[in-house]
Amino acid sequence: MWSSQQSNELPQGRELAQPPFVDPDSKERVIGYLEKKLNSFVELTADELSCLADLQSASVRVQRGKELVREGQTGHKAYILQSGWACSFKLLPDGSRQIIGFPIPGDCIGLRSVLLRTSDHSFSALTDASVCSVEAARMLQVFNEFPRLAAAVLWATSRDEAMLVEHLVRIGRRSALERTAHFFLELAERLRLVGLATDQQFPCPLNQYVLADALGLSAIHVNRVLRQLREKQMMTLRRGKVTIHDLQALQHLAGFESQRRTSDGPALEG
Repeated sequence: MWSSQQSNELPQGRELAQPPFVDPDSKERVIGYLEKKLNSFVELTADELSCLADLQSASVRVQRGKELVREGQTGHKAYILQSGWACSFKLLPDGSRQIIGFPIPGDCIGLRSVLLRTSDHSFSALTDASVCSVEAARMLQVFNEFPRLAAAVLWATSRDEAMLVEHLVRIGRRSALERTAHFFLELAERLRLVGLATDQQFPCPLNQYVLADALGLSAIHVNRVLRQLREKQMMTLRRGKVTIHDLQALQHLAGFESQRRTSDGPALEG
């Protein structure tokens, strides 16, 4: 169970492997995650890239389990996740937790809540991470000065909203096997977009307890489903790494429709 008293820390026994692919001391690489993501929508200019670099110039490190934004909080900042993994979630009256999503490097955290002025869910770091905060006034200034950059951020936010729709379908209508397969395919696609995955493998620091809170299953059920996917020779999750053995079969099982066309080239020209 996940209680409000535990909201800043992962429950005991739920330690997460640290992702081996991030280097928080490498400013050039950190900037590249967000740049690569937004470049999928529009080819950014030198001035726009400089703006992104400036937004990410003041990076801070946060420890695993650190709460970044609390549900109901007002006057908070948005964050750009530069390294590590985070999660967005809601706590239920019985102390349980429903994970809504997993921000990865290059994602903006709490952007919608800043614009709405009150956060309707919480965010915390799932691994040690590096983030930079962005005040609402600064964000609006950037959007005013760089409308194409604003459009790219809107595209990224819309893409996240589309994934939230899939999350609702996954929880409500897909079988445990289908929802788990769909979850990992979606995660792989997001990581590929920022250069953190290949078609066959990607790092994944999520254990069965965290996956259970995301998929609406028990930890025991998650283990059973992962074993089924392994025995069907579709995918394997082992030691913080996912290996996809049969992509076509996994996609067919999940009914997964790829959004990779969004990363085939910039959608907004000029």
